[in-house]
Amino acid sequence: MNYLFYDFVKATAALPGLVAFRPKIIYENKAAKARIKGGALLVANHFGFFDPIYLQFAVWYRRMHFVCIQDFFDSKWGWLFKAVHCIPVNRDNIQMSTIRGITDSLKNEKIVAMFPEGHINEDPDNLGSFKSGVVLMALRSKKPIIPVYIRPPQRKTDRLMLVIGEPVDVQKICKGAGMSSIEECAKLLKEKEEGLKKLVSTEDKT
Repeated sequence: MNYLFYDFVKATAALPGLVAFRPKIIYENKAAKARIKGGALLVANHFGFFDPIYLQFAVWYRRMHFVCIQDFFDSKWGWLFKAVHCIPVNRDNIQMSTIRGITDSLKNEKIVAMFPEGHINEDPDNLGSFKSGVVLMALRSKKPIIPVYIRPPQRKTDRLMLVIGEPVDVQKICKGAGMSSIEECAKLLKEKEEGLKKLVSTEDKT
């Protein structure tokens, strides 16, 4: 793939983004600090349109393939989403071809980033449920899930807070590939995200 445009956009936006958002990265533990190598599924909560930009600060040293709804590709800005190698998905009817495309990217050692709540959550105090498809794609690709919690700045004086969690090996925690097992694993991932959220509250008190 040609990443020239992707790299240009990322490099051009880096300095203004650092100045505007002043990102602070918090790690769940020592394992979370290790640089991500090879394929991985990066999942995060979804507060707003700028969340994909925020995630770039969390893992600045790697390229990402973001999963975006098909509506973006059908808009006048569709060329932009294609140019930065986003992956289209119909959230109302996810096709197996989409799942295969994402798992193939993971198997090719790429980072795929997505927001498993499936939509922008307008209630920052309550995380939405995680879609089971996230677990299925991790199982099919045999790649880890990297949970990230985003707390965007609410005021000009606030900093962007990003909490990176320890990689989750769903092969170990999922008891089989049945739907009930996958849904249970998705619940565990949401609990993991809730734990990362608490780390932000702890950081505020220090």
